[in-house]
Amino acid sequence: MKNIVVVGSLNLDVVSEIEKLPHQGATISVKNQSQNLGGKGANQAVAAARQGGQVSFIGAVGADEAGERFKTVLREEGIDVSGIVTKKVPTGSASILLEEDGHNTIMVYGGANAELTADDIVKAENLIANADVVIAQFEVPQVAVAKAFYFAKKYGATTILNPAPIIDQDAILPEVISATDIIVPNETEAAALVGETPSTKLADLQIVREAMNQLTIQKTVITLGGEGVFYHLDGTDQVAPIFKVTPVDTTAAGDTFIGSLTVELDKDLGNAAEAIRYASKASSIAIQHFGALQSIPNRREVLKDL
Repeated sequence: MKNIVVVGSLNLDVVSEIEKLPHQGATISVKNQSQNLGGKGANQAVAAARQGGQVSFIGAVGADEAGERFKTVLREEGIDVSGIVTKKVPTGSASILLEEDGHNTIMVYGGANAELTADDIVKAENLIANADVVIAQFEVPQVAVAKAFYFAKKYGATTILNPAPIIDQDAILPEVISATDIIVPNETEAAALVGETPSTKLADLQIVREAMNQLTIQKTVITLGGEGVFYHLDGTDQVAPIFKVTPVDTTAAGDTFIGSLTVELDKDLGNAAEAIRYASKASSIAIQHFGALQSIPNRREVLKDL
């Protein structure tokens, strides 16, 4: 069983279902509103656990009801929460505007996530020492990511970076980039990171990939929404199709993909095509359901129609 450590965010998602995004200054009606547990870190950890990974989590919550709920829910998923620390600010939250076509716009309040420190990572060094893979995103401070990746390299773990929310090259710490083995952005995040215009065209994606190489990142997976997945894992550029479905809520799509890919991908990357297909299937199932954590399928569901 693959041992995976996720360093990331824990957000209480407040989802507002609307017809479409309002224009500036407009007032619109919310058709329905709900609260769910989410955050990129939590989503990726749960996705990995449900695909059969042995998962540990390093992150931060507030001394509040949401923080306790997170620890309880993650434990129920079989995730080690010993790396979750409690801060003096509220647990992070996200306001999600969900349109009728399934697309979403997300506004994130960092809360305790923004208080995660390099010292917190040091205290959880034992978790990383036993890891096969360490995953991180940018909903927690980069200094924490950098320290986690430092330990990952020290102990021989593969590092996977999801550079989200969007960040440009000048804002990313060099020590994070230099310690990244595989980067998994969407096309917008990838383009922003290297100063290019977002595109799903192969020629443009190859330019982005070459720019990633210049940043010393040799392994790239770029999710393209309805256009599939571009990846460069075995020395060649490939584009894999997705499973065509009607989306209901795309909130956890990318996170489900990353968590599932992490479990499936062999250390030597020899099964890249199969792992991409598996992760795409998992993501296609997630977007057919509302919410974040509750939308993520387990291994049995993914294999059923694969």
